Amino acid sequence: MEKVRCLIIGSGPAGYTAAIYAARADMSPVLYTGIQPGGQLTTTNEVDNFPGYPAGIPGPQLMEDLQQQASRFNTDIRMGIVTRVDLSDRPFHVVADDGAEILAETLIVATGATARYLGLPSEHHYKGRGVSACATCDGFFYRGQDVAVVGGGDTAAEEATYLARMCRRVFLIHRRNELRASKAMQHRVMNTPNLEVIWDHVPVEVLGDTRGVNGVMVENVRTGMRKKLDIQGFFVAIGHVPNTDLFKDQLTLDQNGYVITAPDSTRTSVEGVFACGDVQDHVFRQAVTAAGTGCMAALEAERFLASLES
Repeated sequence: MEKVRCLIIGSGPAGYTAAIYAARADMSPVLYTGIQPGGQLTTTNEVDNFPGYPAGIPGPQLMEDLQQQASRFNTDIRMGIVTRVDLSDRPFHVVADDGAEILAETLIVATGATARYLGLPSEHHYKGRGVSACATCDGFFYRGQDVAVVGGGDTAAEEATYLARMCRRVFLIHRRNELRASKAMQHRVMNTPNLEVIWDHVPVEVLGDTRGVNGVMVENVRTGMRKKLDIQGFFVAIGHVPNTDLFKDQLTLDQNGYVITAPDSTRTSVEGVFACGDVQDHVFRQAVTAAGTGCMAALEAERFLASLES
């Protein structure tokens, strides 16, 4: 059975940054990419808010750059999925989909979170060409244009009011006749002049052409009547699902399934296991904050091993 000092599960900005720091610290990290190598950024056409790229960079290219940087320091990057972990004893027993079994002295969890989408075929077709699940990431591209946000909770209200600061008009589409968002967020929505709530409606088709999204067809849930909204951007804000199925009943998770880490730390409820990126961050969910916590996780793993060896 293979033994490693540091095993990293996940290959987004958090995972690759952890690998860069762990490799430079002579921890000889092994990284399993997971089901979506590169994470959510591989579905983003342009990233304009990651430091060091003044002209912006396509998401897939950014992740390739991070992968190459991790490889440069001899990270063992493996295309595959971790299917089972046993955190009851250290070194931790990990099994991959290729049948490999590993004993890891430290484990860094960087499995990320998956944005919830509506499941419309047209939504999938225009993903990255007008359909987005992150207003903070992509709102800049729609300055002065008309956009729609789907959802009724705090995330949807926050994204709609954020977009209203840069877009000409924002439609907030909600299937009910009242928002689920907090009273404070509802107040902000109702007092934003260029934000219109489309009550009692659900999107049934995202419309567009070869250039991208140019509208959305919505249906009244009470009457069945349909109407078209002319928009250039369609933002889905119905939540994220942390990729933590592997760790249920092994790590302490919050009520939504995110890994709970110690304050100002990436330490989890199991000594020697560290979590970074969107799997433990349901607030910011940015590439740069994920990379920052990836750095933290590697440094903490290094110090943990050093404390055992001293």
